[in-house]
Amino acid sequence: MNFSEVFKQSNQLCKVSPDGKYLATCVQYRLVVRDVSTLQILQLYTCLDQISHMDWSSDSLFILCAMYKRGLVQVWSLEQPDWHCKIDEGSIGLVSSRWSPDGRHILNTTEFHLRVTVWSLCTKAVSYIKYPKACQKGIDFSRDGCYMALAERRDCKDYVSVFVCDDWHLLRHFETETQDLAGLEWSPNGCVLAVWDSCLEYKVLLYSLDGRLLSTYSAYEWSLGVKSVTWSPSSQFLAIGSYDEKVRILNHITWKKIAQFEHIATINNTKAVVYKEVEKRPAVGSDDLSLHNITIGTTLFNTQSKYEICPPPVQVPVVKPDPDRANPKIGVSTLAFSSDSRYLATKNDNMASVVWVWDMQKMSLLAVLEQTSAVRCFQWDPRRPRLALCTGNTKLYLWSPAGCVSVQVPTEGGFQVQSLNWHCCGETLILLGKDQLCLCDDEKIGGNTPLQILNFTC
Repeated sequence: MNFSEVFKQSNQLCKVSPDGKYLATCVQYRLVVRDVSTLQILQLYTCLDQISHMDWSSDSLFILCAMYKRGLVQVWSLEQPDWHCKIDEGSIGLVSSRWSPDGRHILNTTEFHLRVTVWSLCTKAVSYIKYPKACQKGIDFSRDGCYMALAERRDCKDYVSVFVCDDWHLLRHFETETQDLAGLEWSPNGCVLAVWDSCLEYKVLLYSLDGRLLSTYSAYEWSLGVKSVTWSPSSQFLAIGSYDEKVRILNHITWKKIAQFEHIATINNTKAVVYKEVEKRPAVGSDDLSLHNITIGTTLFNTQSKYEICPPPVQVPVVKPDPDRANPKIGVSTLAFSSDSRYLATKNDNMASVVWVWDMQKMSLLAVLEQTSAVRCFQWDPRRPRLALCTGNTKLYLWSPAGCVSVQVPTEGGFQVQSLNWHCCGETLILLGKDQLCLCDDEKIGGNTPLQILNFTC
């Protein structure tokens, strides 16, 4: 594997452009744009304050930088570095800013969710949308960029408005059968809108584009309900993660449950492969204990790890949640389908060090990855079935149907991977630490060829 040198970043604000050519990173109030292939700096922009949020336009020509504390948004152009745009929301404040799918409009949500302001970069026109609801996921665009669904709250009732993104006219407006709408999400094909209620009531509603209620799903009552929802890329499955530590799969034809995945403490499934991370500290010889080698942050004493396959039955570590604290660490909080919809990766919060991989063709458990530390982040390769994950230490972990591997990140100073993102080509990973980042790439990550650490500079 090839690892790049380490670069600075702030608040993990680092994104690859949609066309895959550029890497934008924020360092305090500066925006740095690099060439992905060479990592050479192409542009350097200075904002008016520390950047809270950064995002690329869909055509990779503009970058949005939001400064929420000052209610400001600045937009920079890659083609014309001297051109820039400043949007000041004034005393009404700013809590969220995002691009529209066409890359020429910016949607700002004001404090207390009083309204959503739509700013046009082309005509300088301004439109206002009232009553946006403050919830987990209150705005979503269809994959083709034609429609925007917005959750609203008015007169103590939940509504959904569907807007046409070309001219922002209202296409549909309908009331939802929810007590306290928590989120909404379009199916990848743009035909169905999934709406779910808060955790106090288990309810998932499926609406057509014209606002017709297609189906309602509720697994149980009088207990904490839905915690996470995600569509498969094929739009054939809707996965629902719940507080009862189960994932329910709905099909796209009848919208009925076709499978239920349970995260149990004892794994007896003989067809599932359980990978357990085992740590081992390297033996240190007297020659290594020189003053030159013993420095702060040296990799001399880094713990090495590898995966061992455990035969069933396997006991999975479980942490009992504190019933007296809000938002208990229990239930399935993270769901992610592979790009081909073949696999589903899940994480159950009271089994924080374990990632479960399910086979969607056989509707059964395929693999379990038990780490020594809590899993911080996992993400699928956008091109093939490979899963990358990190646990906040100096290692990168990769799973594929061929097996599992643990890779030491060879940086000075003990670079701890807090989060990660795949490049859209699927050959490069962006590893994010607390205030640093580095890139790693290998055409055979997670494949059958043994991994080797190649050139590295710092």
